[in-house]
Amino acid sequence: MAFWFLFILLLGLATYLMVQHSVAHITRTPVWLLWLVLMTPAFLLSGWTLFYGAKQPPPPGLIIWSIFVCTVLYWMLFQWGRQVPRDTQTEAQPQASELQPTIQPTPEPIVRPIEPIEETLLRNCFPWSVYYVQNIEYRPQSVICRGQLRTKASNAYQQIKTNIEAQFGDRFLLIFQEGLNDKPFFVLVPNVQAAKERNTPRRDQERLTRPGLALLLLVATLLTTTLVGVEIAGVTLPPIWNISSLFTVLSNPNVLFKGLPYALGLMTILGIHELGHYLTARFYKIRSTLPYFIPVPFFLGTFGAFIQMRSPIPNRKALFDISIAGPFAGFIVTLPLLIWGLAHSDIVSLNEKTRLLNPDALNPKYSILLAILSKLALGSQLTAKSALDLHPVAVAGFLGLIVTALNLMPVGQLDGGHIVHAMFGQRTALVIGQIARMLLLLLALVREEFLVWAIILLFMPLIDEPALNDVTELDNQRDVLGLLAMALLIVIILPLPQAIANFLQI
Repeated sequence: MAFWFLFILLLGLATYLMVQHSVAHITRTPVWLLWLVLMTPAFLLSGWTLFYGAKQPPPPGLIIWSIFVCTVLYWMLFQWGRQVPRDTQTEAQPQASELQPTIQPTPEPIVRPIEPIEETLLRNCFPWSVYYVQNIEYRPQSVICRGQLRTKASNAYQQIKTNIEAQFGDRFLLIFQEGLNDKPFFVLVPNVQAAKERNTPRRDQERLTRPGLALLLLVATLLTTTLVGVEIAGVTLPPIWNISSLFTVLSNPNVLFKGLPYALGLMTILGIHELGHYLTARFYKIRSTLPYFIPVPFFLGTFGAFIQMRSPIPNRKALFDISIAGPFAGFIVTLPLLIWGLAHSDIVSLNEKTRLLNPDALNPKYSILLAILSKLALGSQLTAKSALDLHPVAVAGFLGLIVTALNLMPVGQLDGGHIVHAMFGQRTALVIGQIARMLLLLLALVREEFLVWAIILLFMPLIDEPALNDVTELDNQRDVLGLLAMALLIVIILPLPQAIANFLQI
């Protein structure tokens, strides 16, 4: 019970931060109100658990209808806030496809906006044979240029970007997006980051990566995951608040060594995943932090790792490459660790304790990929009545599969959301994200283990951060890689069909 309410607390905090980061600058609806609407299904579920206990599950109708009503209410409140003017001016706010979340200027921009006498200079940056400007709209924090594209999108963006830089230097970031009428338009916003960097000593700029903080979090996470690994290995530890008893048990090196296989396996998977993002971002000259691990002394021992990118992404190609590099890198490391761990796992009989998330009695048929890998590692020992008591390394590898699948969900600011955005554009990605959330919710009705995933994705905003050139499409090779990523997601989360089970004899 205590763990459940701790989870709700952390979920509430994460939800509030996501709402504040993603939509607070888009709508005037208070963040706390949007947060309350999103958290209502979780609060109802918590209340039911508090009054009736965990042994009596809530009626499905309570969860389904609360999620449906809250989703509709959230959308209505969000849209209402976008329709309310921010001041007495009558200027409308940009549509969803015109937003620039990662590069929103501050209310008092360091760089002065364009002046009317500079409009001629601005128009000269748009050759009629490249992009014929028909209308220029002046907004409080941006200048929107609408017209007709007369050449390839990639060529137009590069040429106009060069012209803008020649006339205005680094005063502006140039954004190229597709409007609701399918016509691309340009947006100039003050380049606040460049202005800050000019006024910031080089020594402070180089502190972005903070290797000391990254190392400290790495060591702390190694400790917390080792503690969890000790318990996975079968050693019962005293409560964490009983410091003296806990220290006595952990003073034995043999006990700590039992937790290292799980800790090193899981941290290797998470670290390689984030390094994939980090190195690809560096390849595209995007300023980013080193991977930061998140240590917790319970649950899995960590809430994962992350990097922060401090520069806008130049185009959809870079967005795709950075996004897909993490899951693919992590999956490549996960495969050998999982296969080795499965080969050293014990086979037990199926029983009422068999669950997807029970490492002591895991039914491999809950996942197509897990079943295939289990058969590959264990051969004829694995039968239709077999479950797995996972080796600690196999637990780490299995969690690696879950992390890969969760990140590949094509929703919002997850890696999968970035991938479908880069493949199909921002508007189509919104539709795909909504469909994915609904499909996972339906799957959760059959497989209760996915309910938490469905709730988290339901609360996650669908709006993704656009690239500077968000119009130029990907090449065929990247489209194929994106489809392979979605196929990988499917074979991880879907259960093994009976026809394949018969073929594998499990």
